[in-house]
Amino acid sequence: MPRIYHPASLQTGLNFALTPQGTRHVQVLRLQPGDTLTLFGDPVRGGEWSAVVQGMGRQTVHVQAVAHHAIEREPSRAIHLVVGMPTNDRMDWLVEKATELGVASIQPLMTERSVLRLQGERADKKRAHWQAVAVSACEQCGGNRVPVLHEVLTLDAWLRQPIDGARAMLCLAAGSQPLRDWAGQQGPSQPVWLLHGPEGGLAPAEARRLLELGWQPVTLGPRVLRAETAAIVATTWMAGAA
Repeated sequence: MPRIYHPASLQTGLNFALTPQGTRHVQVLRLQPGDTLTLFGDPVRGGEWSAVVQGMGRQTVHVQAVAHHAIEREPSRAIHLVVGMPTNDRMDWLVEKATELGVASIQPLMTERSVLRLQGERADKKRAHWQAVAVSACEQCGGNRVPVLHEVLTLDAWLRQPIDGARAMLCLAAGSQPLRDWAGQQGPSQPVWLLHGPEGGLAPAEARRLLELGWQPVTLGPRVLRAETAAIVATTWMAGAA
């Protein structure tokens, strides 16, 4: 059954128009009145709604909500991914895979060694693009909660914001704790924050500051992984440990 993102509070029997994006999706699938679909994104009840197409127009598609299903497929803990943005299309891949694994949010960062630098309108467009990638990934994988794509910030600006939960930064520094061990020490419902630098890694001064702020250095092993690969491997560990 087709899955469509519809970020609105619904109720049984309600007739309404899909969003422009949802309308295009239904039109591409060539659905017709009477066809059924699944809606997700209800900000109040979560879960999924079964719905029936009521009418097809050039600009809008009208559907009726039939029944709510309290189905969630997310990890038991909230996983927040904080990443120094990789270049080219690797960030798209990272957002897609992290969404499939059930992260709660993704924070794109610019650090000292970041190659990709985004500001102003260009940053806003990229953020909107990545949010759309996350929506598409949820439609495909069965997730009912789309991760939040936060605005692009510098590491300094982001560190001024308060966060709640356990904090780990991925690195190869001597004495770093294996992520597997660290994951096992966290409560099953405790939010966790995973931070990884860009292609060149975090600068020494950045790593020292994170240590001073209580971030735990963890390692994925002796191999040097690409930035986007390391972030996804770490997310997989935490989702599996949840």
